[in-house]
Amino acid sequence: MNLFTEKAVIIITCPKRLAPYLEQEIKELGFTTEETFVTGVRITGTINDCIRLNLNLRCASQVLYSLKQFNAENADAVYENVRDYPWENILIEHGHFSITSNVNNETINNSMFANLRVKDAIVDRMREKKGFRPTTGSELTGAVVHLFWKNEHAEIFIDTSGDSLGRHGYRKIPGQAPMLEALAAATIYATRWDRKSPFVNPMCGSGTVAIEAAMIATNRRPGLFRTNYAFMHIQGYDETVYVREDALLEKQIVDVPGLRIIATDYSARAIENARKNAIAAGVAGLIEFSVCDFAATEIPGDVPGIFYVNPEYGERLGDVTELEGTYARIGDFMKQKCGGYWGYVFTGNLELAKKIGLKAKRRIEFYTSTIDSRLFEYELYSGSRNAIRESAAGSN
Repeated sequence: MNLFTEKAVIIITCPKRLAPYLEQEIKELGFTTEETFVTGVRITGTINDCIRLNLNLRCASQVLYSLKQFNAENADAVYENVRDYPWENILIEHGHFSITSNVNNETINNSMFANLRVKDAIVDRMREKKGFRPTTGSELTGAVVHLFWKNEHAEIFIDTSGDSLGRHGYRKIPGQAPMLEALAAATIYATRWDRKSPFVNPMCGSGTVAIEAAMIATNRRPGLFRTNYAFMHIQGYDETVYVREDALLEKQIVDVPGLRIIATDYSARAIENARKNAIAAGVAGLIEFSVCDFAATEIPGDVPGIFYVNPEYGERLGDVTELEGTYARIGDFMKQKCGGYWGYVFTGNLELAKKIGLKAKRRIEFYTSTIDSRLFEYELYSGSRNAIRESAAGSN
């Protein structure tokens, strides 16, 4: 049994509403998608394929390789089915493994109990077949076994990722209420940016959006910043496959002559932290950082590009009453200074978004953690077409 070369179902998970962008990434890597659902994409492949997916995907959370499906009415049935699997051919002797799960079964009111039964089954099997008890714990530093159990349907996976892929590994100073890196990447994919024209990001905070934009434009992948994955702790792991895929990450970086990514914030500390994060990501030389009010941000006029702002929206940061004026100013700034650009405002407060005063061309749905959010898209006309846009906004 060598899971690294045997094909099986692979489920690549992601946060809600990121699946369309994850599917796009998977297809660009040359894989055929078989199903796209709310929180992920299904394909068929080997764990060697999982290595490539882990190193390259921006919008994913976990890459799960299916081992076994079965029916289970209760936790005892899960235990029996898991114990029947030949874990001695998969887990490394005297290695470490962890259990994660997604459980929705009426007999279980605490998913940790289901995890415990899976852990017990594997430990008992290993003790019976190999004569020793492997170490286990919550730290995702070794092999990871994932249980999906909904109603009576259960499936056991090898989680080839370990720690979530949604955190890309370069952000050493997160700042206040930071946007998840995977979400930032997905929102950039959702824009009309051609990855060559200017990308202007006021209110940049810890710099996540600007850094992700620089990484996307130059084809820098999250695997550049990570050295440990769960697939490394499974029998059959061939380090040469990983080394080859890892080397490709450097080779596929591209130069974009004339690329301008501008990131500003009124907080000097935020800009200092954003610059440090950009250095860690290897893109500090691609981003023009400055401390200023968003309305003083430079908008290059030679080639229209993207204006992207993620203002506070009162759920976690900011006073809602004060923010009404901020959102109105954002609308005025886009109208007066960003002619020819596509404007994007990401917010979790749909009432505040109305204060922008412009008619959105698209309202793209996302979640920030559990907060229902939108990426509002505005076509910012220049010249005589301003009158058309202002008329449309007035009727909104």
